[in-house]
Amino acid sequence: MSHVNNIESQHNDPAFANIWQELKWRGLVHVSTDETELEKLLAGDPITYYCGFDPTAPSLHLGNLVQLLLMRRLQLAGHKPLGLVGGSTGLIGDPRPTAERTLNTKDTVAEWVGYLQGQVRRFLSFEGDNAARMVNNLDWTAPLSAIDFLREIGKHFRVGTMLRKDAVASRLSSDEGISYTEFSYQILQGMDYLQLFRDYGCALQTGGSDQWGNLTSGTELIRKVEGKSVHALGTPLITNSDGTKFGKSEGNAIWLDPEMCSPYAFYQFWLNTADADVVDRLKVFTFLSRAEIEELGQSVAERPFAREGQKKLAFEVTSLVHGIDATEKVIAASAALFGNGDLTVLDEHTLESATAELPSAKISADGLGIIDLLVASGLSDSKSAARRTVGEGGAYVNNTKVSDPDAVIAKDELLHGRYLLLRRGKKNLATIEVSA
Repeated sequence: MSHVNNIESQHNDPAFANIWQELKWRGLVHVSTDETELEKLLAGDPITYYCGFDPTAPSLHLGNLVQLLLMRRLQLAGHKPLGLVGGSTGLIGDPRPTAERTLNTKDTVAEWVGYLQGQVRRFLSFEGDNAARMVNNLDWTAPLSAIDFLREIGKHFRVGTMLRKDAVASRLSSDEGISYTEFSYQILQGMDYLQLFRDYGCALQTGGSDQWGNLTSGTELIRKVEGKSVHALGTPLITNSDGTKFGKSEGNAIWLDPEMCSPYAFYQFWLNTADADVVDRLKVFTFLSRAEIEELGQSVAERPFAREGQKKLAFEVTSLVHGIDATEKVIAASAALFGNGDLTVLDEHTLESATAELPSAKISADGLGIIDLLVASGLSDSKSAARRTVGEGGAYVNNTKVSDPDAVIAKDELLHGRYLLLRRGKKNLATIEVSA
């Protein structure tokens, strides 16, 4: 399902007369080619631009989401996007700062190309005068012989310049070094820009600022081969105000694929944004207007306990990535976990996602006494402690208070025929899975 219509309805901000100034206000411009010329270009007739995504995993992640939303902003301003998924560059791997990538098989990369194309399509419109187009660099790279590649493309690159690129320089100074394969990556990306310039008149490439060396390899190649000037825009790398790395939760990447990061976990990630980061995240990751963001910023400053900024951020970004229906289910699950909603209306997948990080235990169907449940779940460390909890009115099963220490939970109370949610007091939760 495409979420383009959700985005479209939000993009009417009278505070910005031109897209370049909006991108700057949102903090999306870290480095670019000639800024004055680029601003004029984006304020004029529609241009074609592109961003590339390599299938080095079966899903895109939050870093890629910055680029997807940037592409959509430019499309809403009337420009024509090309979404490139790198069937050839994905076989090589962009140099990482520390070590060589593990090369995936051709079949795996081809499968991942399909996954990523589907994700890119969710954020762009493929209809209208400035309809998006999908391209795959394997289409023009695969037919090219090594000799032709070296003669037609390689001769325009100077080794000294290539060695000075940040990604290459950092690897050269490491114990790992760098292979010729990854060293040549910037040539392949430069060739992509040249091909898209020739085929579509593409005049702008966007990417993260850590990709600046690769971005400019294309602008330089086009200047040398075609004698034309084209542009590149590098967005800043997103960082947290406390110095921790953005885009990770418990050390794990936040993926856009719901099977790799559930909508519940995705929503909770945004909900946990620090007050100091909320406004910046709203600017980069939502299509809310300047006035709306400034109002939320004032709320964060004056009423941080209300967490209005975080709630709006989590709703907007989760809706963009997973759709409004999934987001509303997540919100219902969040409320239900802590007694403010009906657990029985949650579908099994949402319930499993919402309780995935909770302490859990498996028991047989003949062990459903409340005391045994509290001990098995770890919410009470002994039967006497469990009895005390029940006696003090602090024991809940599926959000219903249990006051009788001899109570046995009926099988028809199991959620989806096999789950129980236990709560001790207001905040201590655990799940029980009951075997047949």
